[in-house]
Amino acid sequence: MNRRDFLVNTAALVALQGAVPALAASRRRVSGLQLWTVARQLAADFEKTIAAIARLGYREIETYGPYDFSDPRQIANWKALEPSLGFSGSGFFGRTAREAAKVFRRHGLTVPSLHTDFFSLQTRMGELAEAAHALGARYVTLPSLPADQRQTFDDYRRAADTFNAIGRDAARHGVRFGYHNHGYGLLPVDGKIPLVTMLDATDPATVFLELDIFWNVAGGGDPKDYLTRYKGRYKMLHLKDMKGTHRLSNGGGAPAQWIELFPYLTWLGDGSLDIKGIVDLAARNGAEHYFVEQDRADDVMAAIKGSADYLKSIGFR
Repeated sequence: MNRRDFLVNTAALVALQGAVPALAASRRRVSGLQLWTVARQLAADFEKTIAAIARLGYREIETYGPYDFSDPRQIANWKALEPSLGFSGSGFFGRTAREAAKVFRRHGLTVPSLHTDFFSLQTRMGELAEAAHALGARYVTLPSLPADQRQTFDDYRRAADTFNAIGRDAARHGVRFGYHNHGYGLLPVDGKIPLVTMLDATDPATVFLELDIFWNVAGGGDPKDYLTRYKGRYKMLHLKDMKGTHRLSNGGGAPAQWIELFPYLTWLGDGSLDIKGIVDLAARNGAEHYFVEQDRADDVMAAIKGSADYLKSIGFR
């Protein structure tokens, strides 16, 4: 290669690299839904609910566990919760991953991510990866860190080490490990933020992130700050809006504190959060998937329709 060709090719490569973020940001975004939102409806009629989700315009879904192959400890935890939940369905609702995948495909839905649990990520990675491959999913995602694993800064540091090990194991099985924040660990303790301490100690090559914007704000964070600080690592978002501005009590470490804020959950565009600004920044910084999640609503189907309509209004398909 002569000097002129080298300079031309180098200039072209630099121009292409500069264009990549812009191309990613301009790519048409797809509406997704975390299935926990419609758990009761799925338990009552699985395929009818999946069909209804698709009719509203959702094109991606994220499942939640436990699954029939999950660690027995997590299955036992779920069984203990069933009376208070008022339903028992989870995972693939009595189907295998392949059977569920057929239902999803029949209605034009893809599955980028599976929510799972702390135990299963350490003891059932093979089974998780097999299910992910059957569904076409890329991510196996932890929705929250168990309370006994986040009492001290040392706990958060140990969690980072565990996440790194899980991330390496996930990569060996051909999937990616993701961590979804809740509202705890976001307030400074002796000048340091526990969540930041943990995330800074994880390997960006094997530990990916899912940003729940409602719980980030409720815990005292700013979603845009986290998207900027961890640019390229937040591959998924959970989208939900907030009426007014509210904060979790006592650090947000317990489910009772989360439930206190349920009355302020609302569909996208009906609250105070800068949904479009957050989504635009996320897209520029490498986000791939956006899942609506409505933990509670008086009329869940109306709420997720409102969110689907809002996403269409800002360019989602």
